[in-house]
Amino acid sequence: MSETWLWMTAAELGRGIGDGAIDARELTEVYLAAIDSHPEAPGIYARITPERARAEAAAAAGRAEAGVRRGPLDGVPVSWKDLFDTAGVVTEAGSGLLRGRVPESDARVLAAATRAGLVCLGKTHMTELAFSGLGVNPVTATPPNINDPELVPGGSSSGAAASVAFGLAAAGIGSDTGGSVRVPSAWNDLVGLKTTHGLLSLEGVVPLCPRFDTVGPLCRSVEDAALLLAAMAGTPAIDLAGASLEGGRLAILDTSAIGPTRSGPQTAFEAAIGRIAAAGARIEPLAFAGLAPMFALAPCLFAAEAYGVWSEAIEAEPEAMFAPIRERFRAGKGFSAPEYVAGWRRLEAIRAGWAEAAAGFDAVLLPTVANLAPNAERCLADPAHFAEENLLALRNTRVGNMLGLCALTLPSGTPGCGVMAMGAPGEEARLLRLGAAMERALA
Repeated sequence: MSETWLWMTAAELGRGIGDGAIDARELTEVYLAAIDSHPEAPGIYARITPERARAEAAAAAGRAEAGVRRGPLDGVPVSWKDLFDTAGVVTEAGSGLLRGRVPESDARVLAAATRAGLVCLGKTHMTELAFSGLGVNPVTATPPNINDPELVPGGSSSGAAASVAFGLAAAGIGSDTGGSVRVPSAWNDLVGLKTTHGLLSLEGVVPLCPRFDTVGPLCRSVEDAALLLAAMAGTPAIDLAGASLEGGRLAILDTSAIGPTRSGPQTAFEAAIGRIAAAGARIEPLAFAGLAPMFALAPCLFAAEAYGVWSEAIEAEPEAMFAPIRERFRAGKGFSAPEYVAGWRRLEAIRAGWAEAAAGFDAVLLPTVANLAPNAERCLADPAHFAEENLLALRNTRVGNMLGLCALTLPSGTPGCGVMAMGAPGEEARLLRLGAAMERALA
């Protein structure tokens, strides 16, 4: 029976703990044993925190026995991307530049999740300093892809996705600056939520681009995403009961101005849209004239901020970095302060235009990723191929980051292909209810 726990949703495990069918201590031991014995675990987890996990599980079990559980996920074990500070535990953000870094306190979202009863299994591998959507990292480790070990896992929350996909965590917590929750979720057939910037605290989270960085879960269901969001935010869970697509008005974003989607993801997306429409949603096309001008701003706004944050550390030890990642950062050094300020002013105007264009829709849909996961070895060996595939991997997801939206990716039913729904800033509750209805249509 306990082996099946590894493949249950976080919500199902929580309900099992609540009704006495699952002991949180035994559940944590099952996960720790699975991690210890799994051949892929060293490439997924940067480090395990068994003492912490056992102590948190014992406390959760005691609360369950006393009938004073702290929430629906009290006692459920999850993983954390290695850019969330953990008190007394090395946190390196996948980078040799931070080797041996030990924070004194937990990141604020980790502390909130711990107060809600979540059990911390350990820290997962990630793209170096979170600056790539592919997930390859020769400095630390490249996690596996659940669909094919020769493919990249998606990044930068690569180990977070793999920990869930391989049954080594009930859910993973990652970050998303340009797609880093949604790309690995799509390529590993998971649900991934990109939250609105500022909704969840970034205190104690190793930064990439603080004006774009967000925190979000990678998990097995929309219900899990809603419960994990509530745990990290310290708020009541969103009610998903009765969610329906009937009468919903959805748009399909025309992305032709920024390039084509490759045939595999496009075919999967079209099939998924057919099922969503059959469930009662009204679907219309949406063209947005600001899309191409917005993407022209991306090199300045992302790379300049990232290099501004990390330039001193990078130039003090450039040889410690994987060259394609280092050069992505260095691309930001050529932009001036006036260009950066002007770019943000233009982006804010584009965001206002988007709010008007999308106001009549419940959500805007597009393929989560415009390409299938490429071969990992080729990405490591060929910098030009790495750059091409990385930019394409982040193209669709970055729409949501640049427009300041919340976004949810769901498995399409075709392995390695996701369907993404984007909602207005701060509208996570509405988006997750819509996502729950979409999930049933796509099942």
